[in-house]
Amino acid sequence: MARVICISNQKGGVGKTTTAINLAASLAINEIPVLLIDSDPQGNSTTGLGIKKHPDQATLLDVLLGEAEIADTVVSTEIDRLHLLPSDKNLVGANISLVSVPDRESRLKFKIDAVRDRYTYILIDCPPALDLLTLNALMAADSVLVPIQCEFFALEGVSELLDTLDRVRDSFHHKLDLEGILLTMFDDRTNLTRQVAEDLREFFGKDVFKTVIPRSIRLAEAPSFGKPILLYDPKSKGAESYIQLAKEVLSREQQKSAR
Repeated sequence: MARVICISNQKGGVGKTTTAINLAASLAINEIPVLLIDSDPQGNSTTGLGIKKHPDQATLLDVLLGEAEIADTVVSTEIDRLHLLPSDKNLVGANISLVSVPDRESRLKFKIDAVRDRYTYILIDCPPALDLLTLNALMAADSVLVPIQCEFFALEGVSELLDTLDRVRDSFHHKLDLEGILLTMFDDRTNLTRQVAEDLREFFGKDVFKTVIPRSIRLAEAPSFGKPILLYDPKSKGAESYIQLAKEVLSREQQKSAR
């Protein structure tokens, strides 16, 4: 049965999609079956994996509205064992279309349950908003991975997200773990980056991943070529960091299973 990890932060521009694409690719490159669900109406995970959008392609919106199943909607990518459930700008309509639907917050969970046995990991790339799309992702997930840019408002942003997770747990009686906090766009040449990283590690302890994702031009370029960094520049620091992150995620999973 797949472990479902939601990649979320209410703040935009912190590396959610970059992390979703490259963590998924790093797991799949290790011969692990992975499904990446693009739950952001911007559809950046879709284009970042080189999947062209066209009107006839079924998307996450069709799945949420009950007009398609995940198994019939996923598409293959350049990396074996990595599948994508695509989205496009029409996904923004889900927030309106689902308002009056019964169990509207659990639509994605019900659909994912039907394909859990096909994958080892299912990653969900969330929009930078607290809307029905994000709520569906949180309700479908076993855990949440939080990318954080090392900047002045980082602690404030992650505190708001953790408050949201507590509300989801309490309101829906849904067990939702914190997969970990990931430091992104890391530049250890600046005092601010080092100080924010130190504050986060002091406050959250082992919940912060040891792996950090460096600020990297190659990482920023890769999506415009429709490739994860492992295919675009496999020897770059960005590629090495996401491979290390995948190892850390797998190691944490083994430790939890052992306990």
